Amino acid sequence: MKNVENFHVVPVLYPVADAFDGTVNTDIVKCAGEGVLFEITKGVGTTGTSTITIDACDDVTPSNTTAVAFMYRASTTPDTWGAWTQATAAGFATTAGSNQMYQMYVEGGELASEGYGYARLTAVEVANDPVLGGVTAYIVTPHYAPLPYTVLT
Repeated sequence: MKNVENFHVVPVLYPVADAFDGTVNTDIVKCAGEGVLFEITKGVGTTGTSTITIDACDDVTPSNTTAVAFMYRASTTPDTWGAWTQATAAGFATTAGSNQMYQMYVEGGELASEGYGYARLTAVEVANDPVLGGVTAYIVTPHYAPLPYTVLT
C-alpha cells in the first residue's frame, strides 16, 4: 500500500461520448510533487484523433499558459505499452482507433522553468469523429504529508 501513496489521483476530464471535440482543456492541477502524469483512456472512436499538449499554467484561471515539453507513451494494443518518447511543446497526435491509453509525464522542473506551478492537458481535435474518453492526472510523489484534500483548481 505504501507505493499507492506516491500518487495523488485526480479526475481532470470525466469520460464522455465526444471527449475531445474541438479544443478541450482539462481541469488545472497544482504540481505539488515531482511531476504530473496525465492518462487518457479512449474507448469507442475508430477515426477521431487529437493533438495533445501540456500547458504550464501560472494560476487556476489561468491568466498565462505556456506549452511545455513532456514525455509520452501509448498503448494501442491492450496491456502493451510503447517506449517513452520525448514530445516538444508542439505535442503529438493520437492514433485513430478504439480502446487505447496514452500517458504523458511532465516534470515539476519543466513547469518551474516557465515560472509556473500548475498544469493542464490540452487536446485539439484533428480528425473530427467522436471519441469516448476521459483523462486522469496523477501527482507523482506529492510533497504534502498527509496528501492535500484537493489539488484541483
